[in-house]
Amino acid sequence: MPRRWLAGGRGGAVARLMALDSRGELATEHARAVAGALGVSLRTVWNWVAVARREGRLSARTPSRAGVTLDVRVRLAVWGGNVAAVHRELLAEAAAAGDQGLVPSLRTLQRAVRRDLSAGERAGLRSGEAGRRRHDVFGKRPPTHRNACWEGDHKRIPVRVDVDGQAVCPWVTWFVDVATKVIVGVAVTPHEPARDAVLAALRTGISRTGPYGPCGGLPVRVRVDRGKEFLCKAVSRALGGFAVPVEDLPAYTPYRKGTVEALNDAVEEMFLVSLPGYTRRARPIGAHRRDEVGDLLSFAEFVEVLLGWVHWWNTEHRPSGLAPGLTPVAAWEADPTPVEDVPEEQLAFFALEDDGRVRKVSTSGVRWRRRFYIAPWMAGHVGTRVRLRYLPHYDGQIEVFSSEQPGRHLGTAYLAEEATLEQRRALSSVREKQARALKADLKAAEKLRRTRYTATSAPGTPRPRHAVTGQQAQAEIARAKATDLRARALPDLIPPRDPPAGWARPRPAPAVRPRSGTTPQSPAAGDATGTAPASHTEE
Repeated sequence: MPRRWLAGGRGGAVARLMALDSRGELATEHARAVAGALGVSLRTVWNWVAVARREGRLSARTPSRAGVTLDVRVRLAVWGGNVAAVHRELLAEAAAAGDQGLVPSLRTLQRAVRRDLSAGERAGLRSGEAGRRRHDVFGKRPPTHRNACWEGDHKRIPVRVDVDGQAVCPWVTWFVDVATKVIVGVAVTPHEPARDAVLAALRTGISRTGPYGPCGGLPVRVRVDRGKEFLCKAVSRALGGFAVPVEDLPAYTPYRKGTVEALNDAVEEMFLVSLPGYTRRARPIGAHRRDEVGDLLSFAEFVEVLLGWVHWWNTEHRPSGLAPGLTPVAAWEADPTPVEDVPEEQLAFFALEDDGRVRKVSTSGVRWRRRFYIAPWMAGHVGTRVRLRYLPHYDGQIEVFSSEQPGRHLGTAYLAEEATLEQRRALSSVREKQARALKADLKAAEKLRRTRYTATSAPGTPRPRHAVTGQQAQAEIARAKATDLRARALPDLIPPRDPPAGWARPRPAPAVRPRSGTTPQSPAAGDATGTAPASHTEE
């Protein structure tokens, strides 16, 4: 039997034997029963009884061991959990003090760290909070009904796709129902998403008509992390209009929205790894060539196959968290909880921001942001006063509403003169060229600004790699002053003109008369105008 189990059972057994001994009822059969239960000899049990009678001690002595003090914990944090480095530091300090007898051995310190610090604490000292969290135990929330809670998140897709001739990694924003694990809303963007992606995904989740059904409706609450796109005013107003609270989880706590985090891992392991352009695919040593842009999926093709996988997840996949044999859609339909739908006329206001102004329909359409928007329904409505609502970060189309009849949706208007694909590509090429030129200039300026030093193997003053003469420094400073517009400014080149005659001017100061009995000042220095005094005439 291991010693730790023996030490734990000895105290209770000896306490019972001493109780029997105090009443005079202790016999050999009692000691033999304890010896058989703990796996020791009868003589050992009687030795325990003798020690208890003599010293009053019921268990074995606890040896004095070195513990992890607060100072040792701080040193472990400094050294990233390296016990050997902490031991070397303690030895160095003890040697400087002239007393090394108080420092335990390395093995003793390592045993103390393993005994006094948990595996999570040791991992946290090595790799921070993420390492500590891997050793935590997380409970599961109790099961709920459908639409009781949705969880939303962004995921950067590690797949390069073709967007107008450029290879980019798109993002997906989606919401999943916690109870049934059905994906209710999806939105894909070719760049980092903003609040428009969140609103689009929410709208596809709430609406159950057309291609979005049959799952959806209004959730009781929405759980998100501290992403700025989820907590913006547009999302709060959109959900607040339907009395849906948004639960803001603390930062860096992915385990508190485990359903959508598990979905993020599942889509990569089950689907994305098989697509061309997957950036995390295992490659042979030395093979770093990426797939060509022509071999990648276009953005439209990627969205199509991703939505196909979402449909497969909802209708064919059987997650382990559901009842055996049920798909997410089957689990949704088996739930008897009523679903609260939103009429389509109310969803017309959802996810749209108000322009805040009343405008008129002209013969060129509706003017918004210095551009005109037109639609076939505008024929015969010139002069109508309207209000505009638009999707954030998208100005290709707007929704037009009547200002006289609030809530009446007149129709959708589209940008009148939208640039062609060739024009957009040419503009993108020009912008990229300008960006590359600016990047080269900034890189050259940073290279001139930063002083680099030679490597050294001994302590001393660092030496610059490139020495500059005083003449070169003065020449460069002079060139910089020559290009500085403020230094080249000549404020006295053009003298100011006299003010017009009609302007009010300050009155001249009155002349000061000399006191009686005093002699006027010598005119050697001249009067206030700087003219020489007149000479005295002889009589």
